[in-house]
Amino acid sequence: MDTIISMFSFAFIVRAVIVGFLVSLCASLLGVSLVLKRYSMIGDGLSHVGFAALAVATALNAAPLVVSIPIVVAAAFFLLRLSEHSKIRGDAAIALFSTGALAIGVTIISMTTGMNTDVCNYLFGSILAMSKADVRLSIVLSTAVLGLFALFYNKIFAVTFDENFARATGVRAGLYNMIIALLTALTIVLGMRMMGALLISSLIIFPALSSMRLFKSFRSVTVSSAIISVVCFMAGIVISYVFATPTGASVVLFNMVLFAVFSIIGLLRNKRRRVPTAAALVSAALFTVMLGSCNKGPVLNTPKNAAGTRSVELGEAEKAAFPPADFTLGSAALKTNNTNGIIEIKEKMFIAQTNDIYLNPEDYLGKTIKLEGLFRTDSYVDLSRTFCFVLRNGPGCCGNDGSVGFEVSWPEAAGVNSIAPLAKGHRYPKPEEWVEAVGTLAYYEEEDYPYLYLALSSLEVKRQRGAEFVSQ
Repeated sequence: MDTIISMFSFAFIVRAVIVGFLVSLCASLLGVSLVLKRYSMIGDGLSHVGFAALAVATALNAAPLVVSIPIVVAAAFFLLRLSEHSKIRGDAAIALFSTGALAIGVTIISMTTGMNTDVCNYLFGSILAMSKADVRLSIVLSTAVLGLFALFYNKIFAVTFDENFARATGVRAGLYNMIIALLTALTIVLGMRMMGALLISSLIIFPALSSMRLFKSFRSVTVSSAIISVVCFMAGIVISYVFATPTGASVVLFNMVLFAVFSIIGLLRNKRRRVPTAAALVSAALFTVMLGSCNKGPVLNTPKNAAGTRSVELGEAEKAAFPPADFTLGSAALKTNNTNGIIEIKEKMFIAQTNDIYLNPEDYLGKTIKLEGLFRTDSYVDLSRTFCFVLRNGPGCCGNDGSVGFEVSWPEAAGVNSIAPLAKGHRYPKPEEWVEAVGTLAYYEEEDYPYLYLALSSLEVKRQRGAEFVSQ
């Protein structure tokens, strides 16, 4: 229980649980119809289209969800029409879309931002790295999907089991197929933040197939699929927190375990052996995993400027409340508010916690932040000054090549070449020394663009190093 309580002490994990719960529910409900209609891989095809849309959004520096949703919805409608009125059917049409869109996305990204850690987030998911705007949009769209599914449940049931009979009885099968395609497209776009383009189809397929091992009616399969999907997501995020594994992959692995359990129960039941109920076995398995987890113990999505610092978008209200620091030696222009205590960025969830600060800076500006890491510097001739950072090494898209942390500076020397001793006696450590930095989160502007940094109140060299590499 201590592990669960500590996990939910992070605001970004609470937001991730809310969004993940809703998206898992949407995917499981639609997954039953898609599997029965033999469109189970549509999620894979549309997720790759979503990846291409995200690549376009990144290249245009636009909001990813705003760009992705209309493109993926249009692709879902076109894919449905192509399958119904063309010689290219079902799986071939999906494969055509899947590979083509993935190639377009990779090409666009390689020609713009490069194959960096953002690509890794798109491919494998990063639900812990969501801004408040993304969370609000995800909740609204998920609620709309669930509402529409409940509203058209009977019609969706009809076109799922016997589309020709439904047409004969006057049901507008084409319209309801389009509604299924629309709901699926919205779910895919939302689910990509959680599972990534390569894993989102598992969120649709596994719960439905697991339920079909035991249940036969459409209603019972749908209800069971929803329960399985939510349980697997919750177990996956707990496993991810405890063992520092990727969230999306953890959810899929737990889905695989439940699929195996349900398959075994189904085989035993078919042989008419006396076995405990499915619910009892699943509950026992889940309790065992959670008990074992309690006994043991995403990389930044914001763009970089030439100096390697992370840029953030600030609203006019935040800019008015926290004006940028003056970059002259001895300046006292920084206004801060340290009445809310110290926010300590610890080794566990280091990347996710830092991510949340960059994605939601309005929650942290003016507050005191403490972290440990390697002190590093970068000098740029064109800017004629040295930038200082406190960083830890983290996973990148192609290996352990990411760096996560903050730019730091003494307030009276922000922006100047401050490796030399300062007027007030402040001196920076040597590069690669392990330090503990305490400072107020502030920002400065260059070329009318804001960048976050820590205005230091202390920078202490530690004798004992912590973990230089962090995975969460």
